[in-house]
Amino acid sequence: MDTNTFLQQLHTEVRNLQATVETELAPLDDFILNFKPSPERWSVLECLEHLNRYSRYYNLAIANAVQKVPARVKQEPLRYSWLGRKSIGMMEPSNNKQYKTVKHMNPTGSDLGRNVLTEFQAHQTQLLQLLTSAQKTDLNKKAVPVEFFRLLKLGIGEALEFVVRHEERHVQQAIRAKQQAASARLTLVV
Repeated sequence: MDTNTFLQQLHTEVRNLQATVETELAPLDDFILNFKPSPERWSVLECLEHLNRYSRYYNLAIANAVQKVPARVKQEPLRYSWLGRKSIGMMEPSNNKQYKTVKHMNPTGSDLGRNVLTEFQAHQTQLLQLLTSAQKTDLNKKAVPVEFFRLLKLGIGEALEFVVRHEERHVQQAIRAKQQAASARLTLVV
């Protein structure tokens, strides 16, 4: 896939995530936002806080990479490394396998409020700006350190796709938490 199509596709997916959070999650009351389906599962706000923690790192790392990497000379198709394919594959929303997150990215037990939603939307706005900035960059350049092991680097395009797939995965998880909270509320009422 050519890089312009790739970036436009990611741009559309980020806009869809923004719309989903704005219409399906932001209007929820505090009970549903904080409801945990079980002690080991995350609430809606915990799902989004997890994404906020990743965005704090990756938005800055990608911005630094885009700024430092010289402009691309010619249009080249996006290439994937084994690490990029593996990382993105793990985050595909259709991948039902659960993975443990690193401790500092785990929001369990955090005191969370509606500001998590505001921060999430701000990160999405930054990500959209990064996708626009990346249009002139060599997306194949390995310049984005992996958060949990910074000696490993992803290509800029791989990092952008990883971030979007990771967000899609956890927004879907937040939607499931919302549905479970609504069912639990009905059970409490009856």
